[in-house]
Amino acid sequence: MILHNIIQTIFLLAGIIALLAALLNWEWFFASHNATLVVARLGRTKSRWLYGFIGVLLIVAAIYFYYHVKSFL
Repeated sequence: MILHNIIQTIFLLAGIIALLAALLNWEWFFASHNATLVVARLGRTKSRWLYGFIGVLLIVAAIYFYYHVKSFL
């Protein structure tokens, strides 16, 4: 059970960071090595939309699995 909570917390934090980076247009986030590959292909605006969507998806997944893992255990 503790391992599930740790993984869910990682998903939640990664989602929050990705969503905030997209909303606040953080330069350090989009200048990182992995993000520059996406920005080079899609452009800055579409990359922000993509990372915002990924952030929301991770947050929803963390919340979903939080409630459904408890029902299985």
